[in-house]
Amino acid sequence: MARGVEWEIDPTLDRIRDLVDVLGDPQRTYPVIHIAGTNGKSSTARLIEALLRERGLRTGLYTSPELTTLRERIAIDGAPLTEDQFAAAYEDVLPFAQIVDGKHEVRLSFFEMLTAMAFAAFADAPVDVAVVETGMGGTWDATNVADGTVAVITPIGLDHTRYLGDTVEEIAGEKAGIIKPGSVVVLAQQPVEAAEVLLHRIVEVGATAAREGIEYGVLDRDVAFGGQQLSLQGLHGGYDDIFLPLFGEHQASNAATALAAVEAFASGTPTGGEPNLEAATRVAPGDPYLGGNEGQLDPALVRSGFAKSASPGRLEVARTGPTVLLDASHNPAGMAATVATITESFGFTRLAAVLAIAADKDVAGVLDQLEPVVAELVVTRNSSARSLPPEELAEIAEGVFGPERVHVADRLDDAIDRAMGFAEETGEYRGAGVLITGSSVTAGDARILLRVEEGRA
Repeated sequence: MARGVEWEIDPTLDRIRDLVDVLGDPQRTYPVIHIAGTNGKSSTARLIEALLRERGLRTGLYTSPELTTLRERIAIDGAPLTEDQFAAAYEDVLPFAQIVDGKHEVRLSFFEMLTAMAFAAFADAPVDVAVVETGMGGTWDATNVADGTVAVITPIGLDHTRYLGDTVEEIAGEKAGIIKPGSVVVLAQQPVEAAEVLLHRIVEVGATAAREGIEYGVLDRDVAFGGQQLSLQGLHGGYDDIFLPLFGEHQASNAATALAAVEAFASGTPTGGEPNLEAATRVAPGDPYLGGNEGQLDPALVRSGFAKSASPGRLEVARTGPTVLLDASHNPAGMAATVATITESFGFTRLAAVLAIAADKDVAGVLDQLEPVVAELVVTRNSSARSLPPEELAEIAEGVFGPERVHVADRLDDAIDRAMGFAEETGEYRGAGVLITGSSVTAGDARILLRVEEGRA
């Protein structure tokens, strides 16, 4: 698809609206759970989809970016489109896209085309429900031609500031665009500035709020082999003895948010008081918007669905002896969660890291999070044209780590080899680790180089 790159945004929905209109509005032929936020979107989307599929529903899942193949972004019943299915979806949309191209000064973008392909593929399947992750922002994101019956907002922080704004409030305002009248809005824990913007939007459009820490949340969690053991409070009941094969407090929070979203979807429009701004901005439990156990899911299905879940490239164990972790964190908040999880769940005596990151990210902020836990840092580039050149990355890293702990490799494979050598210097495989991080592209490239099984994607 020789179209504009997806990170160059022309803030309008006119083109994608015209395209789905001539396609017959496929995004309106099934209910949508729509997800926006800065961190945790893909993991939460995958967890939601896993629960829905465990309940016997046919699912569509649209996420971005991919790790190893573009086809990953469009999945039906948990499986990416095959090459033939992907080509067929493109061929189905192309003639209509060419018509729309002729009506606008700017052609449909790469992401707009891919979004239309996903909507059309889900309609053709047909799916019972689509779980749709925004690409960036919300208001002007191509996915926002769909109206989610449930909107999910994962934690918001500073990222993509060139496009979404320089403050948390501005970014929250963009994300809030997916909140539609009459929808149920599941809000993960947010900075106060973001929460105020989101709750004003909920009240403004007459949506219903479900807030982490008030209407739902994590009651208890313990580190377990291969993940963690959880007790969760949903919107309509409690769920105990849940094994989640993902690491970290942030993934427990994502699981609670996913559970609340599926409960809200399953039970329809919840009962409760009319939303109002005074109630919406309370920070202590009060009269909840949601409650009661009539909409509780089967706890056995919840346990089974979460136990089968996966989130590739999110602290994914790619190899042992030494342990090699692949992680897509690319901003300070995401890296802080990664570092906290490594400290809690792995207990490395020596950790080496490989970092390849996009030039437009808060590189210094990411490095500040890594420095306390990383003994040796190898900086490199990934396969993206946006990757910061290793020499420039090294210069920034030396200001944080000091020059003696920073090493430069021009290629990712060489960087991985050097980091593994540093990790093994202790001679204790069990206490040594390697973290490969900085971008979804970095994690995906490493997945290919380390030959992580396709079935684990």
